[in-house]
Amino acid sequence: MSLRPAVFFDRDGVVNVSPGAGYVLRWEDFQFSPGIIDALRLCKARGYATLLVTSQQGVGKGLMTQAELDHIHAEMQRELARHDAAFDGIYACTCLADEPDCTCRKPSPEMILRAAAEHGLDLSRSLMVGDYDRDIQMAINAGLPATLRILTEGHPATVPATHTLPGTETLAETLRSILPTLC
Repeated sequence: MSLRPAVFFDRDGVVNVSPGAGYVLRWEDFQFSPGIIDALRLCKARGYATLLVTSQQGVGKGLMTQAELDHIHAEMQRELARHDAAFDGIYACTCLADEPDCTCRKPSPEMILRAAAEHGLDLSRSLMVGDYDRDIQMAINAGLPATLRILTEGHPATVPATHTLPGTETLAETLRSILPTLC
């Protein structure tokens, strides 16, 4: 069996509009980022697996339950499926930032490595799209050759990404030029 390349996406600030300092606690508060559906559809049409890798410590803080997070992701998937853009897998670390036994919190590569094992992914031909240093560092730690940072006000970019964009509006167009270089 040949391994598939993948594009990994962070959630808040990439897939959906960032809630700022808070958390998206209900589906009604979830808003897709401009251009993200086109970007996901493009990746899938080009044969790339699409995976969501997200930190959701709102669960660990008791602001929402795991069931509520699962509901948000189920509704997100339902809407994306209507556009042939649903994720092939969703990986969420719900641990607190200071939880000593956590092995999945970014910048740990655990979510990416688990997705690769479960979905038969070729990480040497894969890409991470994120907006925080921890997203880019997670991809580097997992051995991904390419990273794309969505620049977000208030998020200092100290870990260099291979590509940057000022927002998600032109993400599909940018991926159209990056993806062929990974094969």
